[in-house]
Amino acid sequence: MEIYFDNAATTPLDSQVLEAMLPYLGKHHGNPSSTHQYGRRAKDAVESARNTIATLLHASPEEIFFTSGATEANNLALAGSIHTLRFRHFITSPLEHDSVLKSLDFYRKNYQIRVSLVETDAWGRVNLGHLQYLLQKNPASFVSLMHGNNEIGNLNDIEEIGSICRTYKAVFHSDTVQTLGKRRLNLSKVPVHFLVGSAHKFHGPKGIGFLYVNKQIHLQPLMHGGSQEKSLRAGTENVAGIVGLSTALSLAYENLDDTQKYLQKLKGYLIRRLKEIFPQLTFNGDSDQQDKSLPSIVNIGFPALGDRALVDILNEKGIYVSGGSACSNLVEHGSHVLRQLGRNLELENIRFSFSKYNTLAEVDYLVKILSNLYEPQNILHYVGVAK
Repeated sequence: MEIYFDNAATTPLDSQVLEAMLPYLGKHHGNPSSTHQYGRRAKDAVESARNTIATLLHASPEEIFFTSGATEANNLALAGSIHTLRFRHFITSPLEHDSVLKSLDFYRKNYQIRVSLVETDAWGRVNLGHLQYLLQKNPASFVSLMHGNNEIGNLNDIEEIGSICRTYKAVFHSDTVQTLGKRRLNLSKVPVHFLVGSAHKFHGPKGIGFLYVNKQIHLQPLMHGGSQEKSLRAGTENVAGIVGLSTALSLAYENLDDTQKYLQKLKGYLIRRLKEIFPQLTFNGDSDQQDKSLPSIVNIGFPALGDRALVDILNEKGIYVSGGSACSNLVEHGSHVLRQLGRNLELENIRFSFSKYNTLAEVDYLVKILSNLYEPQNILHYVGVAK
């Protein structure tokens, strides 16, 4: 039996998405920049996808720019704001994705920008009072705060954050990778200037994403050599990927309420079963609070099993989970998110993340395996006291 509980890293491609993409991987292979019929057909597919995404988000098509994924989109927003908008003060949190934190660290070292970190508490909650304090001292700053945390699942109130930013005439960027396709986003009501999405987080293809740029913002291109994406992002468009992105997002929105309820059911069931068996477990962040976190993510600290990583032991048993962000799993020093929360990094901190394809039976199997692993005689085996 193989069970995939690492959907925050990437999700399986929906069969309907693959079906929509196939014509553009074969017969309809034209370059969207070509003026003949093959090119026009490809261009129509790209623009239709752009319109679909804009409609779902209550945005305008000219505000949607296709990229290779969310990391590029985050970098484009940050770099564009430095080079075009001339921002020199940035406010973010220490819990952001590395594509934000490491980019800002690079620009801090090489472009003399200033970076202020908004306070977070032991549960990973952003202190909005401190955000206001920072903006009072530095109005008209660039604020980057994610919607849903990719490791612990905590949710930020981006409507309130956007409102605060508007009061101080700050530009607001939000990494919505983990929430897009899982929560409804109405950009006519959320005062946000930049927003990012990545198709493979909601059953679309890898290697395609987008950056939303509010029409009030005008960026100069950072890549040159082509007029694609209104010259903001040069290079031949990934037509099949773009079609897959819009199809996946459409399907996610069609079934969003039912999917959210189902994910909440899976998550609640896992939490309940584990608390029954391991009453002293550590739940990281607000991941065990359904009203404060994503329904798809639970992050838990388990006792260590000697020199063997729990992720590896579960992998051998056909259960695939993560010890943190997939983008930084191979980096030493552990999770920067859990370290900021003051968590014990000697625990086996595991992220379980669900999709619509997971089942209650899979949760039962996971709980059974974990229960067996932590029986006294098995703990002795793994720590090497007994063979």
